[in-house]
Amino acid sequence: MSPQLLIVEDDDAIATGLSLNLRLAGHEPTVVTDGVAALEAVEAQAFDLILLDINLPKKNGLEVLAALRESDNVVPVIVLSAREGEFDKVAALRLGADDYVTKPFALAELLARIEAVLRRTAATATAEPVEVPVGEVVRFSDILIDHTQRTVTRAGKLVKLTHLEFELLWFFVGHPSQVFTRHRLLALVWGQTAGSPRTVDNFVGQLRKRLETDPERPRHLITVRGSGYRFDP
Repeated sequence: MSPQLLIVEDDDAIATGLSLNLRLAGHEPTVVTDGVAALEAVEAQAFDLILLDINLPKKNGLEVLAALRESDNVVPVIVLSAREGEFDKVAALRLGADDYVTKPFALAELLARIEAVLRRTAATATAEPVEVPVGEVVRFSDILIDHTQRTVTRAGKLVKLTHLEFELLWFFVGHPSQVFTRHRLLALVWGQTAGSPRTVDNFVGQLRKRLETDPERPRHLITVRGSGYRFDP
């Protein structure tokens, strides 16, 4: 299946040229011309990589990148910019950009950088998580999980979980201190290779409400900004 790439570029000539060459290189490009449209496109479809210009109408590229990472969307982003200032490059990388390319750029170099980012992402996505032996009964904080009975209690009181909530919690318990992207969790817990990352957000949110003392400042189900989620016993 061809990698799905989103081009966010308001210069028609550049966008058309990139789209044509990416298609020739075996990718499936989609073009949008402003920051708001970029966020709408990402909400509607899962992309393998985004080429993101900084100078955009409605929302600039840095605002788009910040919005993506704040929502824990870890789609790889290569920032394109006509600016050579160190500030923009540092700001983009700090916000979670995977690479930064200054215009004008050589097409061959950009294609090589795209392939490098896609290879890194594929390697991370297919890496097997480290399995940690877990007993039938697990305790952390005031939580007790009985896998045989499929029950969870908090401070001695039964916590009712749905089947998938329990499966997600048990997966986290079996992989402490490891960071998983939402797409990886969808694949490993739900068995889905496609689906909305919001599903994972909703389930984690429900687990926090039921298990965390302060769901707004969780101690166990941790958001790792720009990466995904981690379970700390």
